[in-house]
Amino acid sequence: MKFVDKEFGEVLVRKNSLSRGVKFSVSTSGRLQMSVPSYTTTFLAKRFLNQSRDTIREKLPLKDPSSQRARDAKKKILMKKAKEYLPYRLDYFAKLYGYHYDKIRFSHANTRWGSCTHHPDGSIVISLNIGLMNVPEPLRDYVIVHELAHINHPDHSASFWAEVGTHDPRFKDHRRKLKALSPGV
Repeated sequence: MKFVDKEFGEVLVRKNSLSRGVKFSVSTSGRLQMSVPSYTTTFLAKRFLNQSRDTIREKLPLKDPSSQRARDAKKKILMKKAKEYLPYRLDYFAKLYGYHYDKIRFSHANTRWGSCTHHPDGSIVISLNIGLMNVPEPLRDYVIVHELAHINHPDHSASFWAEVGTHDPRFKDHRRKLKALSPGV
């Protein structure tokens, strides 16, 4: 659920059946986000927002609502580019090095460039952040190879890094450069 507030712009409301109270945070898009118990109505969410305005202003680094729209437009463009490019590149490296995955997923997390998930049914899902479209190709390729290596090694053990190193001899340099960047748009 979401609603528009005159001061904070679009407010995202996430209902959580385990939540006992209301928690405010900043979403990846820079919007105000509320986590509320599942029974919370829009009326109650707005009321609690009004009671918490001073605290929100003081404690949360919210972005101007107009910049939210610009960020949304940029995210849409990045998603389109990522969907056109990343599956091709992931498939290329998977075939080149003999990996098998079942599905690719796109994310827009602020902290993760990618992930590899082994599901109980045996399927493997590779998630890649659309922010990869903003980094140089060697760094993109490093993330892809890194996630593919997680198919055989779901940890960051010495054998995992050895496998990454066989596919990307400059992985340490790529990793260092990537740490200086942020996947968030």
